[in-house]
Amino acid sequence: MSPAFPTRAEEGSPWLEVLASLAQHRTLTAAQVRAMHMPGLGIRRAQQLLADLGGEGLADRASGLRAQRIWFATARGVEVVRSAGALEGEPPILDRHSAAGRLMAHTLAVNDVGVSFMAAARERGEEFGALSWRHEVAHPMSAAGGRRRRFKVADAVLTYLRTEGTETVVEQRFLELDRATRSAEGLARELALYARLRRAEGAGGEPLWRERYPAFPSVLCVLAGSRPDLLRRRREAVLAFLASDPAVGSSPDPAICVCLLEDLCGEGPFAPIFIDALASRREVDWLGIGDGSR
Repeated sequence: MSPAFPTRAEEGSPWLEVLASLAQHRTLTAAQVRAMHMPGLGIRRAQQLLADLGGEGLADRASGLRAQRIWFATARGVEVVRSAGALEGEPPILDRHSAAGRLMAHTLAVNDVGVSFMAAARERGEEFGALSWRHEVAHPMSAAGGRRRRFKVADAVLTYLRTEGTETVVEQRFLELDRATRSAEGLARELALYARLRRAEGAGGEPLWRERYPAFPSVLCVLAGSRPDLLRRRREAVLAFLASDPAVGSSPDPAICVCLLEDLCGEGPFAPIFIDALASRREVDWLGIGDGSR
């Protein structure tokens, strides 16, 4: 028997899109749902839609930091989205305990990045939708199989379609979201793995990343989880460690840019809020465009 759709959903309501977002992005706040799916409406509309989904057993809520309410799709909600053909991949099935677990703040911060790109695309008439970022994408680092195979897991992969004259350009980025839970040196080592992934080859000598991407994505590192002054100091340390890493310093590919989540949410990805790790520490936007040195 196919799962029932919400009986109280209004005609034209984005309930299915919201449910798909909950399933794919694991946890969202009402404010994030509003920004993603109903930016012209008040927060109460998003809260009511989420409550309706909760009343139908398709979504549930848990308490996050500072009693913040976070929402997630239930097993039944995931099945409804899957039956409607609106689901990409196989998302984890959450309950209240796992939704409010230790990675909750990290997941919400990743989704804040996605929301900022959605707002920019909407303003520019370009394409970056509610399902344009995927969480925890694993990439093989070697051709070895079984337990010997190593992976680099990107916190997310973003796919943005921008307009350049009459052409549509596909821009993909690896996202590394850091909440200051590890050392600056440890973060730099994690970022350097992308340079090693760029060089990883299969058994026949072909680049492993070509199985997924037409061009190797650049890396966006977004810092959160602490005061802005401390995060800027952390950024300086990470950039210094990256500059001394032979895997990164020997090649400009991939580009690695670092910004603060607060700046990204406040100014958007097209502002010169990123510091390019290699290009003389230039202040650039997410496309690497900008003038002047820091």
